[in-house]
Amino acid sequence: MNPNPYPYLTREAALPAAAERNRVLRNTYWLLALSMVPTVLGAWLGVATGLARAMTPGVSMIVFFAGAFGFMFAIERTKNSAAGVPVLLAFTFFMGVMLSRLVGAVLGLGNGAELIMTAFAGTGLIFFGMASLSSIIKRDLSSMGKFLFIGAVMLMVAGIANFFLQSSALMLTLMVLAIGIFSAFILHDLKRVRDGYETNYISATLGVYLSLYNVFQSLLALLGIFGGRDE
Repeated sequence: MNPNPYPYLTREAALPAAAERNRVLRNTYWLLALSMVPTVLGAWLGVATGLARAMTPGVSMIVFFAGAFGFMFAIERTKNSAAGVPVLLAFTFFMGVMLSRLVGAVLGLGNGAELIMTAFAGTGLIFFGMASLSSIIKRDLSSMGKFLFIGAVMLMVAGIANFFLQSSALMLTLMVLAIGIFSAFILHDLKRVRDGYETNYISATLGVYLSLYNVFQSLLALLGIFGGRDE
């Protein structure tokens, strides 16, 4: 079966026009900015109520994976409908609640608020750096995807294994690798939108959001370990 439904067109000609690609990119940026609001609200609610901290680490991991994969499945099913954006925003609220355990632990440090702002600023710099690179690099980066996906799966498997191993060295290594891999994912996903390979802004937002979430979480954990001060 021919994967190209328009065999008489070149690969470039079959891609969306520049105006359409810019529209998808603009909507992705707007939705990404909007998604920060429920994330912050979820984190605040989780810290205020102690909801995430009330769960044991094992239960928290199960709830996280079940909720995250459930929401991602729902987003994929609704991304072309009016329900897509509300489902995505509900997902970001859930992710904020799950982040509250780490945020609460860091806030318990003497310079916790400063560390959170530093992690937020660092994540922002990484995002703007990758966004700028995606507009400068002319080479097709779509082949990066499979290697980054393999790296992300290996990180997840190693993270689950370390839940039982409780190795500090492995945990630190995974945090550093996560920052590198998911920073590259941001570049890859934004470049796909710019090149016209990703035409759904909800899917694009989901991919970039997950990368930013992992970068921020890893940065904050590293800052808490190496830069935290007791009261």
